[in-house]
Amino acid sequence: MVTETKTQILPDHTQLPESDGTFVKNFQEHPQSILLTDSIQPRLQEIHLDGQYCIGQDCGIYWRMTEPPERGAEAPDWFYVSNVPPTLKGEVRRSYVLWQELIAPLIVLEFVSGNGEEERDNTPYQGKFWIYEQVIRPAFYGIYEVKKASVEVYRWVAGRYERMNPNARGHYDITPLGVELGIWQGYYLNAELPWLRWWDEAGNLLLTGEERAKQERQRAEAERQRAEKAEQENARLREQLRALGVNPDTLES
Repeated sequence: MVTETKTQILPDHTQLPESDGTFVKNFQEHPQSILLTDSIQPRLQEIHLDGQYCIGQDCGIYWRMTEPPERGAEAPDWFYVSNVPPTLKGEVRRSYVLWQELIAPLIVLEFVSGNGEEERDNTPYQGKFWIYEQVIRPAFYGIYEVKKASVEVYRWVAGRYERMNPNARGHYDITPLGVELGIWQGYYLNAELPWLRWWDEAGNLLLTGEERAKQERQRAEAERQRAEKAEQENARLREQLRALGVNPDTLES
């Protein structure tokens, strides 16, 4: 007697829920994610000339099958994965499915709204810290607390997370990206807060598109003022020559 065995076909990102129905915890989370994404895009475009990378903002990372399905996912506030296509078969990802993609995120960031217990929970198969460390395994895991104006970063080494020490600038070296991660006190999207931001390896802040445009406008305005002052000085010297009976046009010729 021949028996047929059915191969279980695991669902992909189009078949899994894209939300667990919960609200974003506060009004700062989305601006913070936008700030991180906007400022690091030029750097990622330098690294990935082929455009093969993706960024998730409050999107689910599915790591196991459960019922309901969304219980088998974690939704980091921000994460980055290298060497994967930005879309799948021309569709924007609804979630990131580990058993389909196989490549772990390089860095996962969580933004604390409560006391941070959830982000540091090491309970097997339930706690975020345990799931990131033992299953999803991003090379770097950051816990950002806006109320404390702080971020702690862990690096995955030999099967576990080791808490990193900041460098001399108080930043954390994310070496594969050639950037540093730290706290920046400043004004962004109508709020003065200690924001989580990127710097390059020389300690220069990675700017957003708006900041780069503002910097270019300031540079152009400074150049215009220098040219105007030079023209005024040239006109003054010409007048002095005329007062001495010298035709400046003759000198120029």
